[in-house]
Amino acid sequence: MKTIKLHDKEFELYIPSYTIQNKVQVLAEKISEDMNSKTPLFIGVLNGAFLFCADLFKHITIKCEISFIKVSSYHGTNSEGKVKSLIGLNETVNDRDVIFVEDIIDSGITAQFLNAEINQFHPKSVTWASLLLKPESLIHPLKISYLGFEIPNDFIVGYGMDYNGLGRNLQDIYVLKN
Repeated sequence: MKTIKLHDKEFELYIPSYTIQNKVQVLAEKISEDMNSKTPLFIGVLNGAFLFCADLFKHITIKCEISFIKVSSYHGTNSEGKVKSLIGLNETVNDRDVIFVEDIIDSGITAQFLNAEINQFHPKSVTWASLLLKPESLIHPLKISYLGFEIPNDFIVGYGMDYNGLGRNLQDIYVLKN
């Protein structure tokens, strides 16, 4: 089993790159099919979703736009339980179809915050695409229309996700070793 060390912790391979890329392509095809007659605005949630968003966007075949916002709720391996909006959205979302793109949804706190924020601007629709979901951790229910994988409540890194700043550049996803 392939392992890596980041700071003081060891992680083992959990989802290999080829599995991630296959799922990303399937999700992009489904989004393109569902949004065929629309011109959605994709909003990538930084920092974690940047790789997923970029790979997903490469496979989208419809007219669309993309923007990014930055929010944070993690420190180390634990969610802080509150969201800090760090970089805002510049595009107009009034009467637009918005697709939030997230790397992972665990508690749903960030998604609840973003839904409340974006709905103040009266979008036509708000949809969620997330590579990962931790259903055991979900505090706030959320409809995720485009979901890659459900995973247990384990701490993971790679493919945009980090442990204290390290690991975002890894092509695979790794799980914290017990």
